Amino acid sequence: MSSPKLNVDPDKLNAFLGQALNDMGAAFQTALIIMGERLGLYKAMAGAGPMTAEELARKTETNERYVHEWLCAQAASGYVTYDAASGRFTLPDEQALLLAVDSGPAYLPAAYQVIASTVIDEPQLRESFRTGFGFGWHQHNTNLFEGTERFFRPSYAANLISSWIPALDGAEARLKAGADVADVGCGHGASTILMAQAYPKSRFIGYDYHEPSIKHATEAAERAGVADRVRFAVAGAKYFPAKQQDLVTFFDCLHDMGDPAGAAKHVRSSLKPDGTWLIVEPAAGDRIEQNLNPVGRVFEDAGFTAFRRAAETPLNLILEAKR
Repeated sequence: MSSPKLNVDPDKLNAFLGQALNDMGAAFQTALIIMGERLGLYKAMAGAGPMTAEELARKTETNERYVHEWLCAQAASGYVTYDAASGRFTLPDEQALLLAVDSGPAYLPAAYQVIASTVIDEPQLRESFRTGFGFGWHQHNTNLFEGTERFFRPSYAANLISSWIPALDGAEARLKAGADVADVGCGHGASTILMAQAYPKSRFIGYDYHEPSIKHATEAAERAGVADRVRFAVAGAKYFPAKQQDLVTFFDCLHDMGDPAGAAKHVRSSLKPDGTWLIVEPAAGDRIEQNLNPVGRVFEDAGFTAFRRAAETPLNLILEAKR
């Protein structure tokens, strides 16, 4: 194949090259951030003040030479700071909150674990481009399932019980009195377990079509001490068997489904006449209304008569649909 004839503007070329180099630097950080978490480097630096590579390596039982290179790369990206006079590195408290506190407002290493999965899965995704066949959620590697649950869990823990459910019409009172809840697309069960812990009189079942995630969620419920009121089962969003539910929840999953309208119709048939469907979706547009309208059409096509935005966060839209 012959080379294309290009008319290159040097200023635009340099601007794009700078953008690409920034993107490459961020991409190279993916493995380093995952290693920093798994080796305990961020947690060891959090709140510890300035440290040398030798001190950090000794504290984490790692190799000083490799730790020094890791620290230099982290400093180059602004994740840690470096004092040339003392040769010490510091993890600022702001970075520590997001890199070392897995129960904080957001946990960035988990997001990088998701990013890693896209690189690992690239050969299979490339083949889908050639064949036109789909690539299912279940076909990804475990980094996606683990990273997704760990990344979203802090947001659910901070908002689900305190603000999202109270924003729904009558749902909180039902849950406190004792309700039947189906959590569809539950993954590893973080959202299901949080609700079960907050509402001990209610009964919960989590559905996901990915069998290994259901196994993980079942074990998590046992560890959390809620297995007497929570169970998990393998089922897709269009086929889960629950009926007469007071509340059905979809957390960050509707947009990934192959047939969201079909899932919506099935949810409507699973609800009590006065039941509620809670949908949490990413706030992906520049303006909320850019994303609400297509989702709203899904609900209308499924036969729901009432639909509104109940709440929002910087990352999520919290939507409520009624039969």
